[in-house]
Amino acid sequence: TWHLKKIPQIVSERTFSLDSPKFEAKPSLELNSVCGIECQRKMPVPSLSDLKDLLSYETVFENGTRTLTEVNVLGLTPGPAGNTTTHKSSRKKRQIYGTDSRFSIYDKRFMTNFPFNTAVKISTGCSGILVSPKHVLTAAHCLHNGKDYVKGSKRLRVGLMKTKSRGDGRKRKGAKRNGMPSFQWTRVKSTHIPKGWFKGVSGDIALDYDYAVLELKRPHKRKYMELGISPTIKMMPGSMIHFSGFDNDRSGQLVYRFCSISDESNDLFYQYCDAEPGSTGSGIYLRLKEPNKKKWKRKIIAVYSGHQWVDVNGEQQDYNVAVRITPLKYAQICFWIHGNDENCTQG
Repeated sequence: TWHLKKIPQIVSERTFSLDSPKFEAKPSLELNSVCGIECQRKMPVPSLSDLKDLLSYETVFENGTRTLTEVNVLGLTPGPAGNTTTHKSSRKKRQIYGTDSRFSIYDKRFMTNFPFNTAVKISTGCSGILVSPKHVLTAAHCLHNGKDYVKGSKRLRVGLMKTKSRGDGRKRKGAKRNGMPSFQWTRVKSTHIPKGWFKGVSGDIALDYDYAVLELKRPHKRKYMELGISPTIKMMPGSMIHFSGFDNDRSGQLVYRFCSISDESNDLFYQYCDAEPGSTGSGIYLRLKEPNKKKWKRKIIAVYSGHQWVDVNGEQQDYNVAVRITPLKYAQICFWIHGNDENCTQG
């Protein structure tokens, strides 16, 4: 069951203008030397002043101007001491783990209906998910390498899957038979990235903050997926998660997968979902029952960050990692979507 939680408030305090970014960074498909499971376990819980710094955020607008918004955090209940994980895992594998368990969605009745139609393509080569009539959730590293915005993020666009109309010509009819989605591309009006992602703030790249929200120039008229607070592994049916994205090795196809989570910290899920570059930034969701109702509901509980090498017991091992939507991140993303904290008191 989805359990309602009281959400801390994130309140905007001051906004400053910054110099325009250079947009010269190279997009990185794989991040190395990030804080792994052992490192996470030893990390202290951030203080309130740390959190205010980590959750302050940059906004980049379509015309290249940039602002920094400092925030305050209200109503925070202290979390558990240290970044806990459930158990140690010693599997050493790659992005495709054993038999490839991904499904390409070919049938347009599925592709253009919920929940698959909430998946979008980002023009820098990643995936994302619709979280409001005009907002997309994705991974921060699809837009920023920790020091500068990546090439191509200045004229950022989001591709929404569309059904092809009959008058689309012979080639497109062929594409339709092959189950290839076509995209309706929309310009991005603004981009929000938490300061916790930036190298100067977090020391090294902090995967905990590898998420970003894009505001579209025009609202879409599709069903989107609501945000949820990420439960612990124990509270998930079969500890199973689901996500869909546009993996590079299956060009033009929407790829769906589900798998169980192997390990967790307060901010990250470590799992072996089969995925290739291109699916980074996909929204990971669960299907749980609504409180006091018989209806099931899917909600986004994490953002797929991609394939990472992490330290486990002094050895480099690889996982596919996702950033959990904690109550604080829920408050921040909700604030970015609504522009105030009034709609974000419970999640």
